Amino acid sequence: MQRRDFLRTGAMTALASQRVLGASDRVAVALIGCGGRGRGVTSYIPKIGGAEVRGVSDVYIPRREQAAEQFGPTAKAFTDYRKVLDSKDIDAVVIGAPDHWHTPMTIEAVAAGKDVYVEKPVTHELSEGDKLVEAVEGSGQIVATGTQQRSWKHFLEAKQLIDQGELGKITFVRCYWSQNYSMFRSRLKDDVDLNRLDWDQWLGSAPKQPFDKTRFRFWRFFWDFGGGSITDLMTHWIDVIQWFMESPRPQLVQAAGATYTHDWLEAPDTVTATMLFPEGYTATYEGNMTFGLLGGGIVFRGDKAMMSLTRLGYDVYQEDAKPFEATSLPKPTAHFARSEEGTILERVDGNGTLDNVRNWLECIRSRKTPNAHIRAGVESAATSHWANKAMREKKVITLS
Repeated sequence: MQRRDFLRTGAMTALASQRVLGASDRVAVALIGCGGRGRGVTSYIPKIGGAEVRGVSDVYIPRREQAAEQFGPTAKAFTDYRKVLDSKDIDAVVIGAPDHWHTPMTIEAVAAGKDVYVEKPVTHELSEGDKLVEAVEGSGQIVATGTQQRSWKHFLEAKQLIDQGELGKITFVRCYWSQNYSMFRSRLKDDVDLNRLDWDQWLGSAPKQPFDKTRFRFWRFFWDFGGGSITDLMTHWIDVIQWFMESPRPQLVQAAGATYTHDWLEAPDTVTATMLFPEGYTATYEGNMTFGLLGGGIVFRGDKAMMSLTRLGYDVYQEDAKPFEATSLPKPTAHFARSEEGTILERVDGNGTLDNVRNWLECIRSRKTPNAHIRAGVESAATSHWANKAMREKKVITLS
């Protein structure tokens, strides 16, 4: 079957199986991949209203049981995610499985007539991007990605300030993220009951290999399943940067990485990346997994002002408010959520996921494009993949 015929058939199947939702109908959602992030995203659904969790699926039985208990009697436990997609009682799915499952599960889900919320990065390989966009847009299904900043109040406000020219011409953007994975290593002490895990199904398209507890628990830092801190963390920030700056892709990428502490992980614990964009600015990323204070954020530098943006809020500082190359910051001319002393004045809700899930559910009813739409998800993931490629191959990547 030609690809165009497959997509046309998939779209017809999706339309045939899509339940028409009335104003009083509750959107029936199932979770595929019941790890901590998947359960965390799905936990917002009952809080929003107009939706309920009707299914959970995971190849590791203890996680499946944990999710079923968390979401109550309406959440039917499925041993195989394909049974979820076959169910006419399910309208939409949250995909919280490891990265290498994101694209195939999303493509299968939209072909089955399900709307999808898929965690970032939406792709595990560069080659998956075009296929994913084509499948989603050809299906007519509503697909939102887990780049939740696109629905978060203060990120929307920050973008508006930049759009209004408050920073002037922006030529440099620095983003960073630090976490301490030493404290997470204790998870390896927890036993994994192999009699209750379908390891072959968990591997999926990944190379066949014997079970390894570290890879199972910390799959994000093994190339067969994830992309290290660059796809896990930089993807969030590069998505914001490309969104704010209206930049779908860089023109040059270079990166370097090394492991200094966490030799039990495959991907490096310390990375840097530099990306030049054709819109006339440079973005850099710094990431380390050894010391977590200050966490992550973005700094936009324009010729009029600088913006510091984090998940707690933003501050804007005028360039001429202090002497040249001052080592302390002036009073911010615009801010959200912080006082001068750094204490939070307005509590920022969660990490933006609530707003992103709410937007997704609203779009399921209206059939409008979500804030965190699939093209943006593919574009931010692609930049992360290029950075990993530059780092692993030790070369500068130039894109046309």
